[in-house]
Amino acid sequence: MFSISRHTVSKRIACLTLFLLLLCSCSRARVKEWSLEVVKEYPHDRSSYTQGLFFHQGELYESTGEYGSSTLRKVDLESGKALRKLDFSKKYFAEGSVVLDGKLYVLTWLNKVAFIYDAATLEYEKAYSYPREGWGLTSDGKSLIASDGSSKLYFMDASFRQQRVIDVKMDSRSIKLLNELEWIDGRIWANVYTTDMIVIINPETGEVEGRVDCSGLLPKKLRTPDTDVLNGIAYNPLTGKIYLTGKNWPRLYEVKLVEKK
Repeated sequence: MFSISRHTVSKRIACLTLFLLLLCSCSRARVKEWSLEVVKEYPHDRSSYTQGLFFHQGELYESTGEYGSSTLRKVDLESGKALRKLDFSKKYFAEGSVVLDGKLYVLTWLNKVAFIYDAATLEYEKAYSYPREGWGLTSDGKSLIASDGSSKLYFMDASFRQQRVIDVKMDSRSIKLLNELEWIDGRIWANVYTTDMIVIINPETGEVEGRVDCSGLLPKKLRTPDTDVLNGIAYNPLTGKIYLTGKNWPRLYEVKLVEKK
C-alpha cells in the first residue's frame, strides 16, 4: 500500500480541472468551414466597382463606387446589363445599399451622407446626414444594419438612429474590415475586405458561426490588371439562391455552400 502526498493530489486536481476546461472549450460551437460550389455563372459589368448587391422582389440591384463613376443600378441577371442606372455626382463615392419598407438606401464612403429613393420607381426622395464611414448595408426586415470597416455592425432605424451595436468576433478575436453585408436565413453574411473570406455572423451575439472560403472563385484567366477584390453578396429570398461577385469582375456566380470535413 502506498500514500499520495497532498501536493500530488493538488497537482492532479489542477490537471483535471485544466483538462475539463479545455474539454468545455473544445465542445463550444465550432466555427463551420465552408467552400463553394459554382452552380451557374452570369456576365457582370467589368466596369462595376461593386459595393452593394441585393435582390428586391426578385430583381437584382447593385450600387457601385469610385469618385466620378458611382452608380445605382437595376440589373438584368442574365445579361449583366443595367436596366436602369442612376449616376451620382462625382463628389460622392457610393457604398452599400438595401431596401427596407419600400425605401432604397445607399450609403456613401467618406461623405457622411446617405441617400433614400423610392424602391418602386428609383425616384430620389431625400438625403440624411450619416455619422460614420459608409461601407456595407443590409436589413433584417426591421432595422438597417451597417458596417464601417471596423469589427462593429450598427443596427439603425429607418432614419439612421442607432438601436444597438455588436462587435463581431471569431474565436474571441475581433474581425475587422467587415464590408459588404447580406441577411440570409437569420444570419448576417459579411465579406472581409481584401480577403477571399466571407463570415457568417450571429446577429444577437456577434459571434462568427461560419467561414466561407471563396478563393479561386474568379479564375486567373479572367483576371486583368483592373480586377479587384471579392465584394458583392446577394440572396434572392424568392428562390433561395445566393450570388457572389467582386469589384470589376466580369462574372457573377450563383453558388452553393459545401461544408469542409
